[in-house]
Amino acid sequence: MEFNSILDLRENPDRDQPRAAFFQDLNLNRIIEQICREWEEDVASFYYYFPADRAGEDYRRAVYADVRQEGVYDILCAFVERMKARQEAQEQKKRVCSRCVRLQEMTWHLAEVRHYCEALVVLDKELSDISLKSRGMLKFQKYLKEYLETEEFKKLMETVRDIQGRLDSIHLILTYENGRVSVSAGTAQGSYDSFLRECFPGISRRLVSPFGVSADLSDLETEIIRLVQKKQPELFQAVSGFAEKYRDYAREILLRFASEIKYYLSFYCFETKMQEAGFVFSAPDTLDNEKMYARGLYDLALACVNMRERKATIPNDMEYREGEHFFVLTGPNQGGKTTFARSLGQLVYFSKMGLDVPAAAANVHYFSGILTHFSVEESVETGRGKLKEELVRLSPMMKAYSRNAFVVINELFTTAANYDACIMGRRVLEHFTSGLCSGIYVTHLKELAEEGGGIVSLRAMLDESGRQNFLIARSAAVESASAVNQVNRHRLTYGQLKERLG
Repeated sequence: MEFNSILDLRENPDRDQPRAAFFQDLNLNRIIEQICREWEEDVASFYYYFPADRAGEDYRRAVYADVRQEGVYDILCAFVERMKARQEAQEQKKRVCSRCVRLQEMTWHLAEVRHYCEALVVLDKELSDISLKSRGMLKFQKYLKEYLETEEFKKLMETVRDIQGRLDSIHLILTYENGRVSVSAGTAQGSYDSFLRECFPGISRRLVSPFGVSADLSDLETEIIRLVQKKQPELFQAVSGFAEKYRDYAREILLRFASEIKYYLSFYCFETKMQEAGFVFSAPDTLDNEKMYARGLYDLALACVNMRERKATIPNDMEYREGEHFFVLTGPNQGGKTTFARSLGQLVYFSKMGLDVPAAAANVHYFSGILTHFSVEESVETGRGKLKEELVRLSPMMKAYSRNAFVVINELFTTAANYDACIMGRRVLEHFTSGLCSGIYVTHLKELAEEGGGIVSLRAMLDESGRQNFLIARSAAVESASAVNQVNRHRLTYGQLKERLG
């Protein structure tokens, strides 16, 4: 059965590409940090590239739906833990003392292979009781079953069990008398640990079983191993022969699955914790022939911060109706414009990643990629002003853009004169809309919000008292909305000033 990756239908050339600018602009790097906090560092790398195409996104989305089935997450987490035990044995093998004549190293190799075999056998058994539906999980399940039925694996498993059983059958009696330790075969009352505590008070913590969880051996234990090795040379020859014969025992595809499946597990774990804190997620529809919309959409990075600080996160709704492609969002400063723009970019990102989105419900169209340009500060190193810094970054983005990308632009050309900024802003909008791109342009220029040609005007709203309520709605741009808000916020209206000045 052909199976390659639980993340991708085929090898993806973008896996090793440099991280795109939109990860920082949309605060995705902060979200990914939260998602991967309790997982190994290598898990984060899976979040930094998109599936190759629409089919790849659907492939991941179906796998994630299987992971969310009752019981599947726990089964896969247990598998990952068993494979982690394999990796820990492998690391111990590399650290063991060389003076043990490689015997301890070979014993750790046996433990490594045992964890590998047991993890696969248990996973196959537990998944057989689950009704899997995704192409990825079904292909993996079949591949795993076929592998476990091969003579290669059966012989490996049989050999591991045989040698491990023979090692486990070794029982020794250690007798300490008159400063001497004698070793004989057999069983006795008590345990190895109790013997150490009684005979070596104060240092017994450093003396551990040679086949236990620690790779550190004392001189006494090293000598005991050598004595036993002389008494049973055929057993230890079998251990040595096993280590040599099965040096490369593992199937890379199975090791890859154990690594890649953590992509889905890490997000499910994160999503569950956010839901417990009251935040909603949903599996998005992906119908291009229906309008794109989201209900209860919120900025996930902000939600992570607000969850820790016990603050509310304001959700918003959005939709592109027939013939609409681009939002132009105006309104007062600190009114939630940038937050809303980021939430849109995050919506597209998580949909493209085949995961649930931070919204109560959504239909997200397919986009070839995400492009972002957020306002930058002047560069002290280059000596360029803010406007030039923005143009330097904008130029390659416009030259190399893909058709049908999702574009998020935030506050361009704020240092240019309004007339010049309007001309440049219109050219930017025309450039992306002509390429059938969709997106949002956050700006202080109400002239750019003139509707038509697929452009829709949105505005950050104010409540009845003129204060920000962080709601975004369809509305024509208002002249000096920011100034009006600041006047109200600081009680500087004519009536308020007259009252305060007497």
